Amino acid sequence: MIKLSACIEMLFGELPEFADRVTATAEAGLPACEFWKYSTKDIDAVIAAKEATGMMVVSAFGVEAEQGMLDVALADEFARCTEAAVEVAHRLATKVLICTTGDEDTSRPRGEQHAGVVACLQAAAPVAEAAGVTLALEPLNVLVDHAGYYLDKSAEGFEILEKVGSPNIKLLYDIYHQQVTEGNLIATITSHIDQIAHFHAADVPGRYEPGTGEINWVNVLRAIDETGYEGYVGLEHFRTADTPKSLEYIMSVVAQL
Repeated sequence: MIKLSACIEMLFGELPEFADRVTATAEAGLPACEFWKYSTKDIDAVIAAKEATGMMVVSAFGVEAEQGMLDVALADEFARCTEAAVEVAHRLATKVLICTTGDEDTSRPRGEQHAGVVACLQAAAPVAEAAGVTLALEPLNVLVDHAGYYLDKSAEGFEILEKVGSPNIKLLYDIYHQQVTEGNLIATITSHIDQIAHFHAADVPGRYEPGTGEINWVNVLRAIDETGYEGYVGLEHFRTADTPKSLEYIMSVVAQL
């Protein structure tokens, strides 16, 4: 069964207090929410709203490694950043923490930077394993939204996971980003579902809500559901209508699966 999560960084932005977005997500009928950097949030307020509504906080940006992951010399620092993120994850009862590589250094070979990502994740893996959380490495598209970002292809992401070799290091598969980058969504997802910890969803073009663009959400979500995937699909999109209205289509699709 597909479970939806609202990225309250992008949804319910009309509400002045960030924690009110947790409550609004529950009122919209979704079971879970997520957000980006935890260091900019009033975590106590988020926890209070979460407990009052019974919401799950299923992922946060997580590992706030300002120097990125593209150098083996950053491995110890990345592990320390993971430890700090895990402390917040435990307070929120969050099981998935997202990590991003940072922008490519065009003055250095990509192979060196690839090795840096592997080293950082290998250093962080024991922290994640001991804490019972999963780090989700996220590829992003460089064609529209994140020019210069290092990791854009899912294939390289899965290759990194193989080298790290930890059950607690997986991929965040963003359906929007990967449709922009490479397409072939269903085949990639179904052949790598055991390596995927979390999904993000928005439509192409424009990164608007599912149902506004070219992606066949019925087929994609059905394919995910048929794999037995037990995690969440996070709605991380811009809106063409108010937030509750923007959720109607995707909620109706899920209800019919």
